Amino acid sequence: MREDLLLVLVLSLCLHDIHCSLNKDAARPDSLEVKSDASSPEVSPKDTQPFLPLLAPSPLLPFINYSNPPALSGLCELNFSAAGTILSTTAVDCWDPLAPYLANVVCCPQLHATVETLIGKSSSSSGKLSLNRTHATSCLSDIGQILESQGASRNIQSMCSMHPSNLTKASCPNIDVNEIERILNYSRLSAACKDVDSVDECCNQVCQNAILDAAEKISLDNRDRVSLDGIDILPAKSSIIDDCRDIVIRWLASKLDLSSSNLFLRGISQCSINRVCPLNFPDIKNVTKECGNTKRNRTACCKAMRSYMSETQEQSFITNLQATNCAALLGKKLQTANISQNVYALCRIKLKDFSLQVGSQDSGCLFPSLPTDVKYDQNTGISFICDLNDNVEASWPTTSSVPASLCNRTATKIPAIPKATSAQSGIDIKGTRYHILVMLFCSLLLNLIS
Repeated sequence: MREDLLLVLVLSLCLHDIHCSLNKDAARPDSLEVKSDASSPEVSPKDTQPFLPLLAPSPLLPFINYSNPPALSGLCELNFSAAGTILSTTAVDCWDPLAPYLANVVCCPQLHATVETLIGKSSSSSGKLSLNRTHATSCLSDIGQILESQGASRNIQSMCSMHPSNLTKASCPNIDVNEIERILNYSRLSAACKDVDSVDECCNQVCQNAILDAAEKISLDNRDRVSLDGIDILPAKSSIIDDCRDIVIRWLASKLDLSSSNLFLRGISQCSINRVCPLNFPDIKNVTKECGNTKRNRTACCKAMRSYMSETQEQSFITNLQATNCAALLGKKLQTANISQNVYALCRIKLKDFSLQVGSQDSGCLFPSLPTDVKYDQNTGISFICDLNDNVEASWPTTSSVPASLCNRTATKIPAIPKATSAQSGIDIKGTRYHILVMLFCSLLLNLIS
């Protein structure tokens, strides 16, 4: 009986007139341009500024619960008090109801940046740029407790593949701050990474290359050897350099204030986020059946394709550049299954169709290719940059090769940050035109009840 009453309450909340306020207060860079080929459109932020969809938290899903203070181990020496701002940012970015959908674009990048910043800052007192295994386990547990107490998902560590080993030195032989100061030239590194353009860095890789060069320098001290039956064995050189790269990044982060460190770490990680497709593609047998022959019924083919896209896009929000990669990968998958016709053009599949779409909303929500955060305000609730208006067509692969670099020129453009189709602000959306997050929250609530 209790569940029935709760279900009625949830449905009434979901069907009540919804007001969604859209604001134009997102910051944007002065200039940015990434050139790409037809399957990887050019990025330019010079269009209309984005809107921020806003939605207050549901009364049945409290945003922050301060009634249960975090139970800390007392064994971690990281300065959580000084890092309160970035911890709060991480908690909002990984807010429990949305975390699975925001993991790859917002939550996990912010969690990794927070951990690296905390360790980098702790080096001023410890003199080390890593934690030992025992402290790493305690500190990671404490970080999870703090974030969970502020509304974050309790599953973010597994969701983001964050393990105690990520906080250690792994195979890097140099973690001593004084030794690294002696080996590396901070001025040179700082000049290379001073103004990291998170999308353009994917092409010129000035900062990334400087960090890798520094990592190789501190990896040359091969003091860490694994002994096997009296024989010294060194980890693979590439593995050592990868581990030392993390040490160099922490060292750079230690030189910056917390906000700048977080911004820097999010910036250099964005390239690796944008260059992949995080979606898992379901079986395409139904699409193959209906679209495998160009003479087959177009309506049946597009119905199968739309059904397939609806299933695919339920996984998560993705960035506009991730969407170009997903379109290329799915296109190759369909071509391999002997679908020769351009079903994207035939069925009007757009990049936004690869990102999360909920309920009756007729467009997916593409995240920007630049780093972004979820925002929380006591008056306006949850907000994040989300593009419902971008109508860039999904590009059908023209060759069997791997999608070309984002740095090749194309006539097609997608914004580095979402744009709006009009200059209006403060729009109210009522009745059947529900905002995507309203439908998402209703879906989540119903799932919790069932």
